[in-house]
Amino acid sequence: MNKGDCYHCGQPVPAAVDLAVSIDGQPRAMCCGGCQAVAQAIVGNGLGDYYRNRDALPDSPREALPAIVEGLQIYDHPDFQRSFVRALADGDGGSEREASLILEGITCSACIWLNEQQLSRLAGVTAVDINYATRRARVRWDERRIQLSGILAAIAAIGYRAHPYDPAKSEQLAGQERRRALWRVFVAGFGMMQVMMYAVPLYLAGDGEMTADVAQLLRWASLVLTTPVVFYSAAPFFRNSWRDLRLRRVGMDVPVALGVGAAFAASVWATLTASGEVYFDSVTMFVFFLLSGRFLEMTARQRAVSVTEALARLMPVFAARLAAYPESRVVEQVMAADLQAGDVVLVRPGETVPADGQVIEGESSTDEALLSGESAPVSKRPGVSVTGGAVNIESPLLVEVLQVGEATRLSAIVRLMERAAAEKPRIVELADRIASRFIVSLLLLAACVAIVWLYVDPARALWITVSVLVVTCPCALSLATPVALTVASGAMARAGLLVTRSHAIETLARASHFVFDKTGTLTTGRMQVLEVLPLGKLDRAQCLALAAALEQASEHPIGAALRQAVAGQDLPPVGASTSEPGSGVDAQHAGRRSRVGRPDYVGALHGVPLPASAQALLTSGDTVVALGDERGWIALFRIGDEPRPEAAALIAALRAAGRSVSLLSGDAAAAAHRVARELAIDQVVAGATPQIKHDFVRQLQADGALVAMVGDGVNDAPVLAQAQVSVAMGGGSQLARTQADLVLLSEDLDHLRRGLWLARAALRVIRQNLLWSFAYNLVALPLAMAGLVTPWMAGIGMSASSLLVVLNSMRLQRTPRVER
Repeated sequence: MNKGDCYHCGQPVPAAVDLAVSIDGQPRAMCCGGCQAVAQAIVGNGLGDYYRNRDALPDSPREALPAIVEGLQIYDHPDFQRSFVRALADGDGGSEREASLILEGITCSACIWLNEQQLSRLAGVTAVDINYATRRARVRWDERRIQLSGILAAIAAIGYRAHPYDPAKSEQLAGQERRRALWRVFVAGFGMMQVMMYAVPLYLAGDGEMTADVAQLLRWASLVLTTPVVFYSAAPFFRNSWRDLRLRRVGMDVPVALGVGAAFAASVWATLTASGEVYFDSVTMFVFFLLSGRFLEMTARQRAVSVTEALARLMPVFAARLAAYPESRVVEQVMAADLQAGDVVLVRPGETVPADGQVIEGESSTDEALLSGESAPVSKRPGVSVTGGAVNIESPLLVEVLQVGEATRLSAIVRLMERAAAEKPRIVELADRIASRFIVSLLLLAACVAIVWLYVDPARALWITVSVLVVTCPCALSLATPVALTVASGAMARAGLLVTRSHAIETLARASHFVFDKTGTLTTGRMQVLEVLPLGKLDRAQCLALAAALEQASEHPIGAALRQAVAGQDLPPVGASTSEPGSGVDAQHAGRRSRVGRPDYVGALHGVPLPASAQALLTSGDTVVALGDERGWIALFRIGDEPRPEAAALIAALRAAGRSVSLLSGDAAAAAHRVARELAIDQVVAGATPQIKHDFVRQLQADGALVAMVGDGVNDAPVLAQAQVSVAMGGGSQLARTQADLVLLSEDLDHLRRGLWLARAALRVIRQNLLWSFAYNLVALPLAMAGLVTPWMAGIGMSASSLLVVLNSMRLQRTPRVER
């Protein structure tokens, strides 16, 4: 850095400015008061390592520090925090908060380190996590010890800006990254075309057909055109390599930088001395093809992770609130973040539901494809819940708001997806370790190749060594696993199966034994009439109608099941009824006392014993409800929950794939075995307590099984935690606190079957990618060592290899014609 440049930001220091900060024992010139304040804050906090480790310069904080932090107190206002801050249940008054921020000014990994160190040293800050790829930060703090404005001021003090996370802002940063990458590709492509124009005559000219002066002129022209390609387009390779070497590690860009740098340096020397060969055409072509491949990879990765951003953008900014409902239906436009539980909002056709709630007026249907993977519209009527982010399709709805902000189902989904994205699966870590060792081996091999060819043919030694460095760079190996997992996670989310842990896809694909809970998992979890046994003169329909009439004032689930069985039908008139908790209902009908409820409660009314034909029903294991009057029995009803319609297909698919299936249930043996028979499950454990379920899974694991547990996520929490991979049904309140590895958002087991297929397909794609990566290197390396691959051919091969891995992974986004 020149003496006239600012040590902090690299901008020229004006002649009239005399500002300095002592860094590493030496006075360092600063261009403005802002840079001086930031540098003093960095050094004063003991973070001077930032200047030794950075590999890119930050933006210049031209404003003075007081001007930067002025007005930050507004961030402490609860209303302002509502959209990006959530309270955490810390068991001590609920004083811990978590904010989702986006950082401005991040240019390299040292910036991440500096911000994390600065914030972690603040009293009251309990956790800091910054994602370099998205520039997104999650900060937790105890508001009794520090306010959010203090955290933002600490960030500003070291030269960065923090804003509330906004999906639009995140997309803006992604767009800026794409534009920068595209400019580098453009400069490299333009330079490549021009350099090739000057290289072709040199290749085609025979002996004596071109004078030395003309040849030297063409070399100088090629040098001028290649310089911006190397120092601008290829700059990220050199920066990343220097960072890796300074941190005593070897990354994928090290062999690329060595190859480009060596070929360019040798060509410059040949041009200056007017002797030897030049490789400007190979350098520009290699940089262009490599940057093109990486640009396509970046675009594919951004598309693959776009599901999270799309979910975050679902919630509307404004809402139509009926402030005085039901007295007045005057609509006012308010910010969706200002809604509170109990508000009533109007959702017109085509509009998005602004919060979780319940329909109180109107009938329509909503599009919940992104939320649950359910492609068909979901019907809505009064009393039915709606999810924030769903789109109303047909007619207006009045919705009572129940959950807002971070408490909504959508926010919980986004948080779980971000948690999965932040973790690195074991299989990815293994691939990274292999790639790192491969690079070290490659560098040693390239050195040996260079020594051998210096003895065999010194004129060819340089470009053969460059080809070896370039052609075998393990980019494809490092991309093989993470890209496939990222694409699979997005595809599974669109199918209604949310991945919340990094290892879930790999483990689900390899699971050998699937264990299912019964109630609420394989069955609907809703009480319904399964069988009616008339015992008198009334037929089935009349028995149901009378029982529903007696239960019409009851809130018990059994009463609801009886009423649901005759929904829309006219019920017979009954007199005043009396409810006996735990027993049943007593009322007058047709001049006689009638009862519905427990068989012993109904039998006490008349004293007539049950016929022998009713004994089988009583021993079924399901709930049996009796109906009778003063003269005797009228009917028996078997009430329970039926298997989900798609459960049989899921179990059949698992068995066809060679997986073992077990049913664990806390219900009575008869009820559990009935469901098992209907679904063709051989192994059943009934009457199981949470401890019995836990021990059962642990025994399977001791026998060598890789267990996948599917449960409802509440009562099954211990056994879900014990299994190697767990799937929880995605109930609204359960979703926010689930610890399962996957969440079935739609509660449709057919979507789980689709997710299983995707997990197995992802594992196949990973194997294909790894096989291709190793096969390519095994073939390309000997060819390059033998001098059969030129540097530009190596660049094409390396880029094509990486791109093929990405495109193969993108196939997971397609819906297969046949799922085997």
